[in-house]
Amino acid sequence: MADFCVIGLGMFGRAVALSLTSHGQAVLGIDSDRDEVDRIASELDTVVCADTTDEEALRELRVERISCAVVAIGAQSMEASILTTTLLRQLGVSQIVARALGPLHARVLRAVGAHRVINPEREMGENLALQLAQPTVLERFDLGDEVEVAELEAPRAFIGRTLVELGVRRRFGLSVAAIRRADKVFATLDGGEQIREGDVLIVIGGYKAIADLAALA
Repeated sequence: MADFCVIGLGMFGRAVALSLTSHGQAVLGIDSDRDEVDRIASELDTVVCADTTDEEALRELRVERISCAVVAIGAQSMEASILTTTLLRQLGVSQIVARALGPLHARVLRAVGAHRVINPEREMGENLALQLAQPTVLERFDLGDEVEVAELEAPRAFIGRTLVELGVRRRFGLSVAAIRRADKVFATLDGGEQIREGDVLIVIGGYKAIADLAALA
């Protein structure tokens, strides 16, 4: 039995399904469009053409045994994504990730049982804007409650000084969890390590604090 089910095999759903497969996961792909099914059939473990707004069709596929279902139905049918999410929850799927097309759609998806709601277009736009506004922040991961983990280039003013001397926590309210230097990561820091040119700081803290630090670069 597949570990994951991806419903909706358009551009986004196809990318999710193929990425899961590349990471060694068993994936069941479902789409109501035969052309989409045929396009990806040779690349997934199992691909089915089915109407996921039909409860009986979902029962026949035994989706309740799947660890995680991704509802990736696109703009062609908001109603189908809501009905599919509702049925998956009623059938007892333990983890449902649903793609939202806007704030109202997201609220409805949560209301009918989605455990996690994503909006890839909005998130992509926000990430691009942050990359343009803060180019020294190389990677970031949102932890919720306006806290994130971020990798950022060490500001030039930090080079040659230690974390104790810099007082990053006191000045910015950030914790430096590790330093990435070339292909090595130093995760046990005593505060006495001097920052070198090219170092990347891995920090944990609030959005504004990270933006303030990034602005020094």
